[in-house]
Amino acid sequence: MENRFINNHRNGAYLPGLIWTLIRTDFKTRYHGTLGGYLWALVKPLFMFAVLYTVFSVIFSMDPNYNLNLLIGLFLWDFFSEATKTGFLSLQAKTFLLTKTNFPAWIVVLTSASNALITMSILGLAVCAYISIFRRSLSLLEISCFGLYIFIFLIIIIGISLAGSVLFLRYRDINQIWELLMQAGFFFTPIVYPLDIVPHKFHFYLYAWLPTAVIQFSRSVLVKGEIPTITAHLMLLGSASVVLFAGVALYCRLALRSLERL
Repeated sequence: MENRFINNHRNGAYLPGLIWTLIRTDFKTRYHGTLGGYLWALVKPLFMFAVLYTVFSVIFSMDPNYNLNLLIGLFLWDFFSEATKTGFLSLQAKTFLLTKTNFPAWIVVLTSASNALITMSILGLAVCAYISIFRRSLSLLEISCFGLYIFIFLIIIIGISLAGSVLFLRYRDINQIWELLMQAGFFFTPIVYPLDIVPHKFHFYLYAWLPTAVIQFSRSVLVKGEIPTITAHLMLLGSASVVLFAGVALYCRLALRSLERL
């Protein structure tokens, strides 16, 4: 298989097959040998939802949409947290592959988010189905907007993962620092509490942390049926593009020397 990829590299036809192979391999190996299999990927966000809903439902019992907002916030946050964590470790985890085959290392980083994306997609479809059946009928525009937010979130994740993957090879403490940021970021993001309880003058700082914008836009479209303004969409897309550009630039600058450490 290695020789086939190397030979295909000469005519540029190997990339789609390589990407699919990496995604399929990660998907199979992650849950190989477990009794629950892929169900474990769904248990984590659902268990967190059950615990947090039990704890906070009394506090925010006046909000009839609290449970749905909590679920949307949790599975989107879990996607962001899991995908970036895997992205940081992706190059190190695939050392055996990168040292034996000849292909761009960024593909490993790009495909590292596949498992988290699959899990998030399943939960997202389930939530959309629940809303359409038991709440209100979602329009094609609302579903398309939600899909756009997921795509923008993926852009943000790729940018962070590209930068983090090469930094981790040089500074191993980066992974620990990022985990601390994720713990703080969970409570900084309005997931378990409504954004409305935060004074409006602080909303700018919350939205500067991009997961807040993605989660709030998704809730607005799915739960309230309200589509944010074009300006808001352009600001979110522009911010995501900046993160991606910064991640690509840092990766290109550090990749060669960082990969020599493998």
